[in-house]
Amino acid sequence: MKAQHYRELIVWQKSMILAKRCYQLTKMFPKSELFGMTSQIRRSASSIPANIAEGNARAHTKEYLNYLSVAQGSLAELETHLILSHDVDLLKKDDLEKCLSLSDEISRMLAGLRKALQSRP
Repeated sequence: MKAQHYRELIVWQKSMILAKRCYQLTKMFPKSELFGMTSQIRRSASSIPANIAEGNARAHTKEYLNYLSVAQGSLAELETHLILSHDVDLLKKDDLEKCLSLSDEISRMLAGLRKALQSRP
């Protein structure tokens, strides 16, 4: 497996797309949610590509795997915040479905990357 710069990783690129989408969606949230759901969504969304990048920059595969695990956890946290935002009428169903679809794709990609890294000699 050839080492890649994190910006070349499709999973990082898709995570950045998801994070940008979350920032755009939360711009429409009420100001009363700025320190609530808006902050939570933005924090967890930005954590995904940040942890992929940080793990990729680490010297040891074990560290990289740990950061990918953190990214996976942030992805689950983000999904939960998005679902709750929909349930309390902050987010439209169509926007939720688009985000969850991209999230599912990222989750599968993270699992694949983890598996590839674990099989390294």
